[in-house]
Amino acid sequence: MKITMAHGSGGRQTAQLIDEIFKKANSNPVLDMMEDSAVVAGDTKIAITTDSFVVTPLIFKGGDIGSLAVCGTVNDLLMRGAVPKYITSAYIIEEGADAELLTKIAASMAETAKEAGVTVVAGDTKVIEGNGGIYINTTGVGFVNENTDIKSANCKNGDVIILSGTLGEHHAAILSERMGVKNNIQSDCAPLGEMVQNMMNTGIEIHAMRDITRGGLGTVLNEFANVSNCGFEIAEEKIPVTPEVEGFCKILGLDPLHMGNEGKMIAVVAEKDAEKAVQIIRKSKYGENAAIIGTVTDGEGVTMLTRLGGRRTVTELYGEGLPRIC
Repeated sequence: MKITMAHGSGGRQTAQLIDEIFKKANSNPVLDMMEDSAVVAGDTKIAITTDSFVVTPLIFKGGDIGSLAVCGTVNDLLMRGAVPKYITSAYIIEEGADAELLTKIAASMAETAKEAGVTVVAGDTKVIEGNGGIYINTTGVGFVNENTDIKSANCKNGDVIILSGTLGEHHAAILSERMGVKNNIQSDCAPLGEMVQNMMNTGIEIHAMRDITRGGLGTVLNEFANVSNCGFEIAEEKIPVTPEVEGFCKILGLDPLHMGNEGKMIAVVAEKDAEKAVQIIRKSKYGENAAIIGTVTDGEGVTMLTRLGGRRTVTELYGEGLPRIC
């Protein structure tokens, strides 16, 4: 197998790459759960995640690679019910990079870390030959309450699926910048700590959470379905998409279900808490457009009820999910 750009899309080929190479080489009970972050034992349970950010352009409407690195790392910790505390940042800088641009990115990273309530406690810098590119690798650590057990396998028949907001802004913003398309679409890049902590502090029975990044909503729900052995049924008319993104998708033939986001999440909660949970998210920062979009069933796979009354099978992303959004 030769590595292609599709292997970095977050879809089916990414899963194949992870399963056939990395998972096979490093298989263990913690890693094999394939969650956004790993919860391990210490003096208390801790969650750990690592990520690399290679987005172009480095600065885009609504964010930059620095803010993106913090949000991506913090949100992965939050999805296991952790309280994010620390991150590390390693910069790989190509020769010719602009120092003023690097300064802006570092300042943005610091500002976003402050908003997210995390401290950058370690870092590294390497300069390599190249054409002025900048890449960031992060590791994040958070603390998990001993009684918290949020994971994909916990989804069960009757659960309700909540989407925290509109789909596709980040993907559309990056693609617009790269294509030179003039519009007002901004990335949704944001830390989701307030909505997660508000749900947990009010006793919502959360079974699973996942931030919707590479591969989009369709891929995330398929991953949940595969791990939990349940079916997921969503309603097209319930899925929020802004008119600007919807128009952008129609022009380019894109599907919001497979577009990446950097400030949206899915929460699968017990039916009894669904209405309360969606109201909590709507009152939290970045959650004003939250919506209940479907339910978990005793079937299999992911099905969408279309606006025309039909049923459509939703698959995970297949192929190269242009552009690289993170």
